[in-house]
Amino acid sequence: MSAFTAKTIIDFRKDIAPIGSGLSGHANALSSAFKNISAIGGVVIKELLRRKDFYVLFVLTALITVAMGSVNFFNEAKIVRYVKELCLLLIWISSLVISVTTAARQIPFERENRTLFPLLAKPVTRAQVVLGKFWGCWLATGLTLAVFYIFFLILGATRDGQWPIGPTFQALTLHWAMLGVVIAMTVLGSLIFAAPSSNNTITFVAVVGILLLGRHLNKVALQLDEPLQTLVYALYYIIPHLELYDVRDLLVHSWGAIPWLIWLAALAYAIVYAGLFLLGACAMFKRKSVN
Repeated sequence: MSAFTAKTIIDFRKDIAPIGSGLSGHANALSSAFKNISAIGGVVIKELLRRKDFYVLFVLTALITVAMGSVNFFNEAKIVRYVKELCLLLIWISSLVISVTTAARQIPFERENRTLFPLLAKPVTRAQVVLGKFWGCWLATGLTLAVFYIFFLILGATRDGQWPIGPTFQALTLHWAMLGVVIAMTVLGSLIFAAPSSNNTITFVAVVGILLLGRHLNKVALQLDEPLQTLVYALYYIIPHLELYDVRDLLVHSWGAIPWLIWLAALAYAIVYAGLFLLGACAMFKRKSVN
């Protein structure tokens, strides 16, 4: 058994509420469930810190900040916008890579390392395992995104003298909400596909396809004959439209913040889809053998 596996088991023994601890009633049950989910999520964050993925994002962030600093050698305003656009594109790509690869390996690696058996032997339900894995991946991704966007805001302000705190906050939270949907989708995929590699590939293809083509499916449907037209239209209304969360233009062109009611509606939209994917993952994991 690896050192990380042993450490993981020790953390679970210390953090997860034991049976017969005197908790009773719905409030105590919810408190115990929250503690279990938080403990599992904490282990996911510790795992990410031990792996190279987390540091790759920070190295990439450092390289991006150096690129933004090089803009000081130019006096052309358009150059600043081009560099900002490149920076945001890189952080979108890197955040997607880390989110999908981290979420895809959680449950399969628990089963492979045989740490899933002692975990489920404790007062932890399978739904709490799924939610804990999701929470850990989502929180770790949010922390890294916050660091990048803070750097982006500070360096952008030193170049053009503006502090677009509202648009930056909206871009950060919408980006994080979109990644929540992606992570929930990946956790569900980890219970469907046999290997993390296949889950990674299929999830990446689906996410990139939605980002690039999702908004155009209704136009494509008009050019098709039945029954393909109905099928494409149905796909257009079923898929989560992740492209709605791409608000990089707010920062690239220094536009004002979007209406806050629209921002709240977008967050609610992401919560619904993430909840549906997690509900499916919990239902599937409940029926799935852990052997």
